[in-house]
Amino acid sequence: MNVLCRSHYLPLFARLGAYQRETLDRISWSDDRQLFEYFWGHKASLLPLSSYPLHRWRMRAAERQDWKDPDVTAPWSVVVGMQRLAEERPGFVDEVLANVTERGPLTAGEADPGGVRRKSSDPDPDPSTGKMWNWQDAKIAIEYLFCAGRVAIAGRRNFERLYDLTERVIPASVLRAPEPTAEEARRELVKQSARALGVATMRELTGSTSGHFPLPMATAKQVINELVEAGELIPVRIEGVEQQSYLSATAEDRPVAARALLSPFDTLIWNRDRTHRLFDFFYRISIYTPAAQRVHGYYVLPFLLGDRLVARVDLKADRRNSTLLVPTVTAENGIPDSDLIDPLAAELDLMAHWLNLDSVLVTAQGALGRSLSQAVDHR
Repeated sequence: MNVLCRSHYLPLFARLGAYQRETLDRISWSDDRQLFEYFWGHKASLLPLSSYPLHRWRMRAAERQDWKDPDVTAPWSVVVGMQRLAEERPGFVDEVLANVTERGPLTAGEADPGGVRRKSSDPDPDPSTGKMWNWQDAKIAIEYLFCAGRVAIAGRRNFERLYDLTERVIPASVLRAPEPTAEEARRELVKQSARALGVATMRELTGSTSGHFPLPMATAKQVINELVEAGELIPVRIEGVEQQSYLSATAEDRPVAARALLSPFDTLIWNRDRTHRLFDFFYRISIYTPAAQRVHGYYVLPFLLGDRLVARVDLKADRRNSTLLVPTVTAENGIPDSDLIDPLAAELDLMAHWLNLDSVLVTAQGALGRSLSQAVDHR
């Protein structure tokens, strides 16, 4: 999403303030990389290189192509597509890998040995490809190789992934690092989930669609029981939550003095059910909602103040006029406008500066919109 800025930049801005986005690019997609891309850091994520060995067991599971193995958590288009390619185009994945070996880094389209890409408008689309993504054979093959750790993301061209051999992307010292067993890796990943979330249910830690690092249910139960026995996780009960929750042994009980506009994909609110349960904040992204049915705007960022989500702010970067636009702003029930105006105006001013925009323009209607506009103008 680029209506405001690319979404992967926003979580760091929420935590660090006006950092240099070029720095994130450099440590993600250059020879000076400290991060790598992979699927299963709760969906596609940038992860620290130090955690690469923790995902090798999952890569090996994907490489076996035993799609019934619960450890294999490849995207649906890869699973179905690879099953079809095995029958219709045996050897095609090896051809794609050879093409990347000879010519990489390449985009998915460039990785096709035949150099032909079917367009979404072509007749008789492949029924095995995702309806939304319309993945082609080369895309299926290259994403499988990515899941299996045979190729890695070397960079981006107009934000399209560039794939290359893993040994040409991931530093040799990382690839030579001792590889933990699958059991050790799972325990460490769940510990990381718990540290990131603080307190969470088993599904929030490991669920297939909502977990931080997804695991099969039976495996998740075993890992969590082992961590409880080791004192790494503490079983707790949260008022209003029926499920058993777990507290990270490293969690700190301290006041939170946060002030942040959160990307719709921010880790804090990514699990919508958890956001609703813990913050009493029902949130759904509106970009796929028809305009007439939108309540709070198009690209709506929750506003975190202290330890509460207190408002929803629709934002757009008008780059032609170098202006950060605020078409809609809505306070949560029970939150006085006076509590919001100054901190939100300051955060908007900071975001505009970070995005190299010259001004903030609040066109939101209502008393809150007018007051926020005045506060922004006086900064």
